[in-house]
Amino acid sequence: MKSVISLTLIFFVFLKLSAQQKPNVIFILADDLGYGDVSSYGATKISTPNLDNLAAQGVRFTNAHATSSTCTPSRYAIMTGEYPWRKSGTRILPGDAALIVPTEGPTLPKIFKHAGYTTAVVGKWHLGLGDAVAKNWNGAIKPGPNETGFDYSFIFPATADRVPTVFMENHHVVALDSDDPIEVNYQKKVGNDPTGLENPELLKMKSSPNHGHNNTIVNGVGRIGYMSGGHRARWTDEEMPMTFLYKANSFIEDHKDKPFFLFYALTEPHVPRMPSTMFKDQSGLGYRGDAILQLDWAVGEIMKQLTYLGIEDNTLIIFSSDNGPVLDDGYVDGAVTQLNGHTPWGPLRGGKYSTYEAGTRVPMMVSWPGTIKPSVSDALFSQIDLMASFSKMFGIVSETTDSHDMLEVMLGNSTQDRDYLIEQGSSDNLAIIQGDWKYIAPSKGREINELVNIELGNSIKPQLFNLSDDLGETTNLAEKYPNKVKELQKKLEEVRK
Repeated sequence: MKSVISLTLIFFVFLKLSAQQKPNVIFILADDLGYGDVSSYGATKISTPNLDNLAAQGVRFTNAHATSSTCTPSRYAIMTGEYPWRKSGTRILPGDAALIVPTEGPTLPKIFKHAGYTTAVVGKWHLGLGDAVAKNWNGAIKPGPNETGFDYSFIFPATADRVPTVFMENHHVVALDSDDPIEVNYQKKVGNDPTGLENPELLKMKSSPNHGHNNTIVNGVGRIGYMSGGHRARWTDEEMPMTFLYKANSFIEDHKDKPFFLFYALTEPHVPRMPSTMFKDQSGLGYRGDAILQLDWAVGEIMKQLTYLGIEDNTLIIFSSDNGPVLDDGYVDGAVTQLNGHTPWGPLRGGKYSTYEAGTRVPMMVSWPGTIKPSVSDALFSQIDLMASFSKMFGIVSETTDSHDMLEVMLGNSTQDRDYLIEQGSSDNLAIIQGDWKYIAPSKGREINELVNIELGNSIKPQLFNLSDDLGETTNLAEKYPNKVKELQKKLEEVRK
């Protein structure tokens, strides 16, 4: 009898170990964090010890990129493994947009589900909800994250500076009062809530002119778009990141015994920067710096949770940002006046919205204790490659062509560049990187976004840079190397087609 019991115990232990041979995967994506905002990437005016620890125990990439210099398209690429400029309607979305991620076809979370993982997204979404702009916010809103491959979702619909400022758990608004229904409109005012334009005296954070953050006031902050109702459901900016962290850690604890994939989409340091009280005025760099400290702390709390549950050695963590940095992006929050010598873009040119390197070259680190050896990699890598790389890890045939298998690079076993990379600016101007060379196609768009004081990378002339010698893209070599221009121009056109 004892031998039967022993064999049974061994059998169940074997099943548990077999299940956990697949690592848990947590993808943490910051919002508007720059290449120079992290101390392990050279920042000296701000300290990010938890991100530094994450980088020190795995691969820290120096040449990793988002596909695009704004958030909606770069997130679309992560989810689908497809360059966003291939599909119309993938620019920055309003808060009432319809879902742009196809519910049919492959997505990143579906890759994990196919491999037997439980999947979740917690945090910022900004990829649309429902089948149309007009939707009933007071009932079940479908399709959404759950229809794209997530078993569980706890999100806000768009981004923090846009209405509706509510949490959504799976298909429903959290804490909605049926006697106070929500209405959202991006074309005209609805309801009687005060707006930043009409009642600036009610603002606890002033908005910059001409950015559009002067519509419905929520929590003393003017937003883009109009909203009425849902007053009990509205979050406060100071509380919102803590709620996301709680939900992320709860998901980890609830699924610690079987493989899980968690997409933890942070809101920091995107505007409006209204950090929790414990972080206010702690960075010396204004609220933007405080928000980065809050971001770093949240990453540390996730790592503590993994250690507490004893699953840190079986959890692969990827950290990155959806695009480059921006300072004055619609609110007067000290980001410019209290910069104090900090350089969010590091040695790079441009920033958010730009085709120059600071638009898409972002911090990225991959940690898997005991499996990935600490190293620094200068391999050319794109977030779009997560689809094909995890497909390779699980032995799944990848159905995407834009996403490349970079699994060995991601795990630190190779430094082989992807063959080329396409970068997208905010006005759909494209650039291509191949080897040390970068070519930016001619564009008639404006050269500088005056609202945010960032060079966009647009020029009516072709631009060519050798990034190995000129990472700051200061010297245009197009006239000196016309054959290289023709070569990269041809390659870009081939990829476009």
